[in-house]
Amino acid sequence: MKRVSMYTLSTCPWCRKTKKFFKDHGIPFDYVDYDLASPEEQAKIREDVKKYTDNLAFPFVKIDGDVVSGYNPEKYEELIKRKQVA
Repeated sequence: MKRVSMYTLSTCPWCRKTKKFFKDHGIPFDYVDYDLASPEEQAKIREDVKKYTDNLAFPFVKIDGDVVSGYNPEKYEELIKRKQVA
């Protein structure tokens, strides 16, 4: 099973759409709402995101180590299918 995790904002409509995409496809995921996290957790999130990009944008989705910044259902589907074949 693919490992999906994401950083989101509790007030972001694109973040809600991203969560709905994975729920609708029956794919379990973990997430942290950046804006509701403690300052320490926010610092850890920023450090993690910097490993992949200089831009802290939401939603930030990791699918088995591949990263998608922003709402991009086509890319999510591509990565999910690619990971199923591998």
